[in-house]
Amino acid sequence: MIAARSQARLLGLPGSLRRGSYSLAVLRGLQPALSSAVDLQIGDLRLPLYDQDEDGPSTPQTVQAFRQAVAESDGIVIATPEYNHGIPGVLKNALDWASRPLGRSALTGKAVLVISVSPAFTGGVRAQAQANETLLAIQSRPVLGPQVVIGNVADKIRDGRLTDEPSLHFALSAIDRLIALCPAGHQAEYAQPSLN
Repeated sequence: MIAARSQARLLGLPGSLRRGSYSLAVLRGLQPALSSAVDLQIGDLRLPLYDQDEDGPSTPQTVQAFRQAVAESDGIVIATPEYNHGIPGVLKNALDWASRPLGRSALTGKAVLVISVSPAFTGGVRAQAQANETLLAIQSRPVLGPQVVIGNVADKIRDGRLTDEPSLHFALSAIDRLIALCPAGHQAEYAQPSLN
């Protein structure tokens, strides 16, 4: 009999590449706020542009490593800004790579939570909708329930991390819903630690 792992392994995908990325700050803020039963690693979306000619035996090593990280995770947490009423190209490109090979994507059936962020009060709701539409097309399992949108995000970050407690609590409750969709070994209760 194989023992279940003691931790749920989540992969965080920040939808922005800039050094001061709010999306990255949200994921970094979540890491220490999670229960010790949850491990959130942050992926790197610096991937070449998707090119079907390069997808196969010559798939770039960075893409292979990214797909492997997706496959080995129990669930995905996307934190994304909104660019021109939609998701950034870097995130769409990563999802396009992860959606292949057709019929054998590591994202098929994978639970995915989308968190959108914006300096505007709207919190990136249009990016949230577009990301979930793409995830449904890939046949992953978007987390249902209240959408996690973080408006006025610039005021909620200190030292490169999300520190706003109401936003963290709201995101953590969504991560609980994500974990409930993870493989059977991780459906135990993951109580949220205190943020004090």
